[in-house]
Amino acid sequence: MDVPTADALVVVDVQRAFVSGAEAVPDHLGLQAAVALLLERARAAGVPVVLIQNDGMPGAVDEPHMPGWELHFPPLAGEHVVRKTEDDGFDGTGLNELLTASGVRTMAICGMLSEMCLAATARTAMAIGYGVILPHDGHATYDVPPGPGGSEGVPAHLAARAAEWSLGDEVVIVPKASDVSFARRQAS
Repeated sequence: MDVPTADALVVVDVQRAFVSGAEAVPDHLGLQAAVALLLERARAAGVPVVLIQNDGMPGAVDEPHMPGWELHFPPLAGEHVVRKTEDDGFDGTGLNELLTASGVRTMAICGMLSEMCLAATARTAMAIGYGVILPHDGHATYDVPPGPGGSEGVPAHLAARAAEWSLGDEVVIVPKASDVSFARRQAS
């Protein structure tokens, strides 16, 4: 498979409550390692890094300015934090304007939750013309509990895989964060 080169990294909702403590997603350590590697590689290449931060409702684990709301990987100088209140990182934010101003055409995306905020943001990115690369080990979610009518629960790793599949043929899914290459776009 020919994997395009990403000219930006978008990290979705990698906040303390979701990657540490009692509320952490399954295999949160594996997710942390994958995101850390993506950040290291994007930063080394000098591409735009955007950290999306969810503002949860009062009382939620990601309520603004509470410990669980803090980003697990703080931004470095020159990196951008986009705060959101909806699943989609583009909805009601300046994310598209930020990416457009930076000349981004193809982004690597990582974070959580696979079937919610990450998928919603990836779908919008593709709908408005961005290429999207999603490393399989770079996103996570929770176990899905049993549902009505006696339906079985779904383990988190299968729910994450189903979320990847639901993004369709336009997304480029790679096995590992180490499969993603970053490079600054040349001015046209």
